[in-house]
Amino acid sequence: MTLEVLVRTQEAQQVEKHETTRTEQQPLRECLAQHLDAYFSELDGEVPGTLYKLVIAEIEPPLFEHVLKHTRGNVSRAAEMLGIHRSTLRRKLANYGLI
Repeated sequence: MTLEVLVRTQEAQQVEKHETTRTEQQPLRECLAQHLDAYFSELDGEVPGTLYKLVIAEIEPPLFEHVLKHTRGNVSRAAEMLGIHRSTLRRKLANYGLI
């Protein structure tokens, strides 16, 4: 690899890292809005039938995974943090195949 190629590669990695950092700092609300705008533009006039279920199914699993990781797998503490009943969390975890 030549020095010029190495420098370009390093610059590209720095740009990519900066873009990733900026995305990570973007509020969830804004990120969701951008993705929904893209989703609606791809529908081309079609009417989505289960948008709520689609969004919840994308948001809940990583939320539950991260909260459980934070609580070291303690479902009772995770449910408390989420503000839902423990049995509700267990049911949702089972539905997503997370337990």
